[in-house]
Amino acid sequence: MIHPATVLAIVLMASMTYLTRIAGYLVLRHRTLGTRAITVLEAAPGCVLIAVIAPRFVSNSLADILALLITLVAAIRLPMLATVIIGVVAAGVLRHLLP
Repeated sequence: MIHPATVLAIVLMASMTYLTRIAGYLVLRHRTLGTRAITVLEAAPGCVLIAVIAPRFVSNSLADILALLITLVAAIRLPMLATVIIGVVAAGVLRHLLP
């Protein structure tokens, strides 16, 4: 069973990711944006995702470290959605297989 705090954390992170997208649109919808501003707005949801996985870099779990390495390799070669899917699957499988 999923712990209620985990569900709450997932819902809050998803909400914050959505809010970073919609807030930029609402605040800047009547302005013409330069390429630099567009780049910053597109990077914001990725920053939220990084904040979620960053604590795993100091984990003592072999499964977490290996999943991070797999995700980093995927991030070098693949788009974000594919990288997220690979990272989640790698973490799940490795946590199941490794103690």
